[in-house]
Amino acid sequence: MDWCARSGKATPPFLLGGGSNLLLTQDIEAPVLQIALRGARIVFDEGNTVLVEAMAGEPWHAFVMWTLARGLSGLENLSLIPGFVGAAPVQNVGAYGVETGDLLDSVTAIDTRTGEHREFRNADCQFGYRDSVFKRLHEGQRDQYAILRVRFRLSRNFTAHIDYGDVKTELQRAGVSAPTAMDVSRAVMAIRSSRLPDPAVIGNAGSFFKNPVLDAQTAAELKEKFPDMPQYPAKDGVKIAAGWLIEQAGWRGRRLSLASGAGVHDKHALVIVNRGWATGAEIWALAQAVQAAVHEKFGVMLEPEPRIV
Repeated sequence: MDWCARSGKATPPFLLGGGSNLLLTQDIEAPVLQIALRGARIVFDEGNTVLVEAMAGEPWHAFVMWTLARGLSGLENLSLIPGFVGAAPVQNVGAYGVETGDLLDSVTAIDTRTGEHREFRNADCQFGYRDSVFKRLHEGQRDQYAILRVRFRLSRNFTAHIDYGDVKTELQRAGVSAPTAMDVSRAVMAIRSSRLPDPAVIGNAGSFFKNPVLDAQTAAELKEKFPDMPQYPAKDGVKIAAGWLIEQAGWRGRRLSLASGAGVHDKHALVIVNRGWATGAEIWALAQAVQAAVHEKFGVMLEPEPRIV
């Protein structure tokens, strides 16, 4: 039975996790249903391969630390990412060369229209760069599926993924030559802490824009015009560093006006911050101005990472 019918409400609920990847430009005219299910457990342990399960309301970073404390590797590159476990498959959260979809085994969700439970195997999730079937299955502001729990297939045999970004450099700086999973986690946390503002101190949603993925020909043409443009191989083409594009377009550390509380972070151009008095609409207006500047200079349209309501 539909949630609306069971609850007597005419308006479907707005599903909310931790809210760390959400930008509200107006009030939500609907009941807000927060997924706050907690708990984590080992489902089975087959020596080197371990299946772990976390409920959707578990804080993501705490869950990563929980796995590392049990000698399980795989999620260490995703340390210190805010939000809840249930949001990770929706966005296919990724960092430093690792994505949720690389390790996810299955997702259990409930259909908000019928109340029926459904299990999604990894292939069913249709993972892409910061994308999944859950992100695409929206009816206006209504999510079709509410994720209840997520299972990950982790390992006791650690394989380091340290060639993306500055992870290897940070490990070298710390004097670590043979890193463990915990060493990689500490390196990732150090990098994130030095570059990204703490949301508890200044409002932000982390990286506001996706790194655009272009076809090889377009990327090559841009590289010829802008030789210093950072480019990385991607599954579907060539990934361009969005932060570099924003900085080159002149937006690092800028605001729309001196009175505005919304601005581009002065240390990381990929982050938009709220200094305490900006509305969601003002933040979105700033984001659109950044998009327009990058598009004018490079012909590339940046796509937001946060969910914009």
